[in-house]
Amino acid sequence: MTTPTETVDAVVVGGGHNGLVAANLLADAGWHVLVLEAAAEPGGAVRSDEISPGYVADLCSAFYPLGGASPVLAGLDLEQHGLRWRHAPHVLAHVLPDDRAAVLSRDLDETAASVDAFAPGDGDAWRREAERFRGVADQLINALFQPFPPVRAATGLLRTLGVAEALRFARFAVQPVKQYTAETFSGEGAKVLLAGNALHTDLQPESAASSVFGWLLAMLGQFQGFPVPEGGASALTGALVSRLTAAGGQLRCSEPVEKVLVARGQAVGVRTASGALIQARKAVLADTAALHLYRQLVGDRHLPPRMVDDLNRFAWDNAIIKIDWALSDRIPWTAEAARRAGTVHLGVDLDGLTQYGADLARRRIPEHPFVLAGQMAVADPSRAPGNGDSVWAYTHVPHGREWKPGETERHADKVQALFEKHAPGFADRIVARRVLSTAEVTHGNPSLPEGVANLGTAAIHQQLFFRPVPGLGRADTPIDRLYLASASAHPGGGVHGGPGSNAARAALKRDSLGGPAYASLIRAANRAVYR
Repeated sequence: MTTPTETVDAVVVGGGHNGLVAANLLADAGWHVLVLEAAAEPGGAVRSDEISPGYVADLCSAFYPLGGASPVLAGLDLEQHGLRWRHAPHVLAHVLPDDRAAVLSRDLDETAASVDAFAPGDGDAWRREAERFRGVADQLINALFQPFPPVRAATGLLRTLGVAEALRFARFAVQPVKQYTAETFSGEGAKVLLAGNALHTDLQPESAASSVFGWLLAMLGQFQGFPVPEGGASALTGALVSRLTAAGGQLRCSEPVEKVLVARGQAVGVRTASGALIQARKAVLADTAALHLYRQLVGDRHLPPRMVDDLNRFAWDNAIIKIDWALSDRIPWTAEAARRAGTVHLGVDLDGLTQYGADLARRRIPEHPFVLAGQMAVADPSRAPGNGDSVWAYTHVPHGREWKPGETERHADKVQALFEKHAPGFADRIVARRVLSTAEVTHGNPSLPEGVANLGTAAIHQQLFFRPVPGLGRADTPIDRLYLASASAHPGGGVHGGPGSNAARAALKRDSLGGPAYASLIRAANRAVYR
C-alpha cells in the first residue's frame, strides 16, 4: 500500500495568526498554499469560546495594541472579511493597593490629568513623551515589523532624530523601566503605567530594555488604544481564514505535522501524523516554537552543531495562570476610573512590581501577584448578555515549576481576593469561573510548553539577531527553503503578524529571479555564524 502524497507550492505548519498571515501573503503571490493545523480549529493563541451561555472568553490573547498598529495586518484589509475593532472608553487603569488609579486614555488630556494628579508636572512630562513617540512612530513601527536588519527604517529614524538625539534614544531604549521612569517622572501614576506595560512581557522593572517595551505599549495605547475584535479573538482568526480561502489557499485542521522532510540540505515537504506526505515545491514555513521546529520536526542531525549547542541555551518566558469569569453585572470597582477601562492592572505598586519580578527570578510563586485583567464587555458589549461582563485575569509564575494538587486553585483564589478587595461584591456576581493551570492555558498546543505565551523570553539577550539563537535575526534557517514564522523569531511575541510576514517575504525572495544569489548569501552568512 503506497503512502498518499500531494504536492503544493508551500506548506505552512501551524494555523496560528502568524501562519495564517504568511499563508495569505503567499496566496496573494499566486502560490498554492496548504496550512496544516494540529488542533481541531485554527488560531492558536487567537481563539475564543463560551465559558457560560452568552459569555465569550478569549482563550489566550485578548487586547491587541500591536495588532491595531501593525502595517502587516492593516495591509491585509481584514475588515473586508468581517473584522471589526472595538475600544473601551479608557485603554487601561492601574489600580494601586491604596485604591488610587492611574488611567491611560486615547485622550491625551485625560491621561496627562491622571498622572498629574499623582505629581504636578508629570502631565507635562507625559505630553513630552507622547510628542517624542509621535515624532518617531512611523519609522519605529516600520523598523519593528521589517526583517532584520531594518536598514531603511533605521536610516529614516536616524535622519529624524539626528545623531545627538539618536544616541540618547538608544540609551533610553536599553534602560530598565524603573530607571527611565525615575529620571522622567516624579509620581507613582506614570511610573506604574509604564512599568506595568513592560510586564506584559516577562521583563522585570530592573531588566535591560524594559523601558522601550513599556513605553512602546503605553504610547500605542495613547494613540491607537488596545483594540479588541468584535465578537471575540476568534473573529480575527476567522477573518484571516476567510481571506485565505478567498485567495485560493487551503486550511486543514486536526492534521498535526510529525516531520519536516529534508533532502540535500533543503526542506522538500512534511510528513503528517496520519502518514500523509506533502511535497512543497517552494517552501516550508513553521508557525511553531523554535525548539519544536528544530528538535521535534527537523532533528539535530540536519542542523549545524554550533546551532544545536545554542538551542540548549534557549530561554522560555515566564508561565501564566489564567482565570476566566462570567459576571452577572460589571465589576463594582471602588476606583471608579477602572470601571471604564478595558485593561486593568492591580495588586502592587512600583516597588511591588520589583518584588514580583524578584520572586519570579528566584523561581518563587509571588506572594503579592501583579494581575493583568480584561473587562471584555466594557470594550465590546457583545461579549456578555445584558449588563454582564466576560472578565479574564492572568498572572505570571515561574516556568517549569512543578505544581502540587490544588495549588493552582489556591493561587487563583488569591487573585480573586484581590478583585474582591478593590471591588466589594465581585464574588456575588460570578456566574461561572474557569481556572487554567500552566499546563492547561495553552489548550493542548504541542509547541507551547507549560503556559508560555511569548515563545521565548523578551529579554534583550534573546531579541533581534539573538532570536531565537545568535544568528541572522531573520526567518531564514540553516535549511534552505525552511522558514521560522512564529513569535520565536524576530520581532517576537504579540499579535501583529510580523514573524509570519517576514517568513513569507523571505520565501518569496528565495523563489524570485535573484533567489539563487539570495540563497548563497544566506548560506554564507550561516556558515560564518555557525562555523
